[in-house]
Amino acid sequence: MPIKQLLQLLFHRVVVFGAAIAIQAAVLVIVITRFTNLFVQFYASSVLLSLVVTLAVINSTSKAGYKIAWIILVLLFPIFGSIFYILFGGSRLSRRMRRKMSGITGKMAVVLSRSAPPFPAVFAHAPAAAQQSRYIQEYAFSPAYDNGRATYFPLGEDKFIALIKALKQAERYIFLEYFIIEEGMVWDSIVDILTRKAQEGVDVRVIYDDVGCLFTLPYRYDRHLESLGIKCAIFNPFVPILRSRMNNRDHRKIAVIDGIVGFTGGINLADEYVNAKEKYGHWKDTAVMLEGEPVWSLTVMFLALWDYLRGVDEDVELFRPEAQALAAQSPEAAGGVIQPFTDNPLDDEPVGETVYLNMISKAERYVYITTPYLILDSEIMTALSNAAKSGIDVRIITPYIPDKWYVHAVTRSYYYTLLTAGVRIYEYTPGFMHSKTFVVDGLYGFVGTINLDYRSLYLHFECGTWLYDTPAIGDIQNDFLQTLAQCQAVHIPQILTLPWYRKAGRNILRVFAPLM
Repeated sequence: MPIKQLLQLLFHRVVVFGAAIAIQAAVLVIVITRFTNLFVQFYASSVLLSLVVTLAVINSTSKAGYKIAWIILVLLFPIFGSIFYILFGGSRLSRRMRRKMSGITGKMAVVLSRSAPPFPAVFAHAPAAAQQSRYIQEYAFSPAYDNGRATYFPLGEDKFIALIKALKQAERYIFLEYFIIEEGMVWDSIVDILTRKAQEGVDVRVIYDDVGCLFTLPYRYDRHLESLGIKCAIFNPFVPILRSRMNNRDHRKIAVIDGIVGFTGGINLADEYVNAKEKYGHWKDTAVMLEGEPVWSLTVMFLALWDYLRGVDEDVELFRPEAQALAAQSPEAAGGVIQPFTDNPLDDEPVGETVYLNMISKAERYVYITTPYLILDSEIMTALSNAAKSGIDVRIITPYIPDKWYVHAVTRSYYYTLLTAGVRIYEYTPGFMHSKTFVVDGLYGFVGTINLDYRSLYLHFECGTWLYDTPAIGDIQNDFLQTLAQCQAVHIPQILTLPWYRKAGRNILRVFAPLM
């Protein structure tokens, strides 16, 4: 290995930061070990600390599975388990951080409530749909629109082509917010367009999550983008200090062009998402393109977070597209309702999970789900099982080739219970299923960033689009059924014949799934 490459590796921030964290952990171990010389006092303090922490876990507002995982850790390792809970397991955000970040949801609530369109008239004859829509509007501050269009993309390649076309047509502004951005064919081609547009006077802004891009972008990459005329903000910069705030990430994927065209879904800006390179076999992912009035919600979501990250307070109304421009560039409404929304850990309202539960509960014929991770809490597990036991056709597609073996092992640990309840499970054999979609009875649909795991549902900033009675729902359904042809069904005998140690390993990992 050339000396230059060796030095770059040694001084890569992951190596430096990893060493810093390891030193902190080592110091912690040494300090605790020193106290073992005072065995009686040390043991008594350990028991007292574990008791206090256990009571704190029991009385917290966290989910039962999360509590159980921490209680086991604390009881097995009274000192280290207690200390790690204090560092990482308490409140998802400190009171100070909640106050500081409350402006994000506050700004969204004010702007979107002020400009909310009339409640869609179609709901007058659809009370069940109206209930779900009202919930999203009240608790995610995100209105419903019946004047717009949603286009579903069954592959990352399709979304990439449409995104490039939209970026080239930008005249006022381009907003991009992604969990992962990686240098390569996809991002390099986008940067070329962004740079040219910035030179033309277009307001170009990028937000990326620092942990999501830890291995994919150079340190302080924001400075490079700024030098190109592209404004940039980093969400929750990674620092080599043991602290709970690292748990909260910006997992959203949002692209907005002139407030007229917007994109969201599971697709990040990296080559594997469009199968330009193979990482875990064929990468199956999905997205939705919004046109017309619904894009305003995505615009406000982005700007509210941008203001927080940059410490500014812009007049969001300056970015609203003019009525004439909106009418000229937007297609006629395709019918139905489009409702983009965001979820966050700033409050104790699990919007993403509640939307999923409501969709399952409203099913009369079928529920089709795609998800990369199937790490379920008791509420969703019960809802899926009860739906299947009631005769609803519940089908779930998960990956065959995983991106994280231990998370996939946890996913598979849920199969037996679901299968015995009548849920049908399939694994996408060509590779990795990263799509997050729901379709129910051909009436309700969802495309977004929210995984069926603890992190997406309770710790991360997420987003998605809830759909009612729009043509895009039929496209989601058709894609699901076509994808089944590339999947293998999972059956109960396959699980029963597994070696005992694999079953045991999955069950042990499942206990700690909420901490992964």
